Amino acid sequence: MSPAALRALSVVNGWETVRYELLQTRLCDLGVSIEDSIVENHINRLYHELDVKKLSFEPRCYLTDGWGCPDEVPIIGMPFYLADRRLSRLEEEQTGEIEDEAFTMMLLRHEAGHAFNYAYRLWEYDGWTEMFGKFFKPYRDHYLPNPMSRQFVRHISHHKWGRTYAQKHPDEDFAETFAVWLTPRSAWRRKYRYWPAIKKLEYLDSLMKEIRGVKPLRSDGPDYQPIENMTWTLAEHYGKQAERYRAEAQGFVDDKLHEVFPLLRTRLKKPAASLIQDERLTLAERVVRWTTLKTDEVAAIVDKLADRAESLDLYYRSKDRQNKILDLVALVTSLCMDFNYTGRLTG
Repeated sequence: MSPAALRALSVVNGWETVRYELLQTRLCDLGVSIEDSIVENHINRLYHELDVKKLSFEPRCYLTDGWGCPDEVPIIGMPFYLADRRLSRLEEEQTGEIEDEAFTMMLLRHEAGHAFNYAYRLWEYDGWTEMFGKFFKPYRDHYLPNPMSRQFVRHISHHKWGRTYAQKHPDEDFAETFAVWLTPRSAWRRKYRYWPAIKKLEYLDSLMKEIRGVKPLRSDGPDYQPIENMTWTLAEHYGKQAERYRAEAQGFVDDKLHEVFPLLRTRLKKPAASLIQDERLTLAERVVRWTTLKTDEVAAIVDKLADRAESLDLYYRSKDRQNKILDLVALVTSLCMDFNYTGRLTG
């Protein structure tokens, strides 16, 4: 690939452009899923750890806007941004933090603890209340932990509370204890042998042996706020104005694509992305003829149009095919002229 083509790619696919495109996208339109993502590897690792402990129940995971299990439902909600590297980068940029692999696994083990508690209604088992407290105790968003207490395990590190999350509620105490017990090579027997918390770990160990091979009372349930139902944009999600990022998005083409391919309400339509790809070489040849750009430079811009047309789910009427090709020639020529003289696609 020529240096000129690389320059074009750096504009059309640069982070500033991608960031602006993402911020204008509704969460339900991000197209992220657990399948074939980094998240799937983490989930499979969790399932392997459960299998090593001879636990057959595997909590189902889904994408939402944060970590958690719905109330008494044995499924695990995971942040959508972990399923895509671009979204992870945006999350870190907007919030100042992002879960690495180690912390993601810590959180997964914690949520798995909740899921097991809900799947088997473990809080009803003998000794659970005596060990952890009343399950239906009111949940507190704010609490005053004792950072020196050895009555509780120390697992998740919270930016405000340190490693005292187990002190928040009996359900959290159980989930944190479960996570420590599940973690490979945690050496919990040695680490906690002189702590009162060892009694909780030993109790949990016997409880898990008791439910091995036992079918859960509840193995699934409705997702709470799945990403497919979230109709607000990423900018709204982060409480930001997307337009503040517009000037830096030098390869942004969405607005012009919408002009060429406006919303259609007919069923007799074809995808715009396919049209652009079908005419890719023709578009490049015609535009090169009237500009000083090289073929691979123009091709990079045409590919950008096709990629965004697919992401935006744009269509055209079959009968308008020839007119749309002419519109595309004009659009690509305009964008290439802008790029040639200004080094960007938007004015």
